[in-house]
Amino acid sequence: MVKKILVADDDPTLTRLLESYLMDHGYQVITAADGDEALEKLEQERPDLVVLDVVMPKTNGYAFLFAMRRIDGAGKTPVIVLTCKPELAGIFKAEGVQEYLIKPFPQKELLEKIRKYI
Repeated sequence: MVKKILVADDDPTLTRLLESYLMDHGYQVITAADGDEALEKLEQERPDLVVLDVVMPKTNGYAFLFAMRRIDGAGKTPVIVLTCKPELAGIFKAEGVQEYLIKPFPQKELLEKIRKYI
């Protein structure tokens, strides 16, 4: 069964790059340009993992994490956060985030982290 990944990031270039890279490695990819859209797709699609940007319009990554935990069955979905702020690592861990990557990051490193969880 093909594993499904939700990529939530407001940078369309990065989103397309990640979508293409992950699809080339056998994953089904769902994308969202903001936190509100990501929450909708999380409920509809039930992905196996979420790749989440922190700074997004409408609902940011932190608010997304909080809302995600209240969605039936979604609270245990692994999350990999993408951020420009390494000093926030402690907050991510406290929120139950499995991994985080500092932008810019090597795609291979993201793939390794994904494979660790799905």
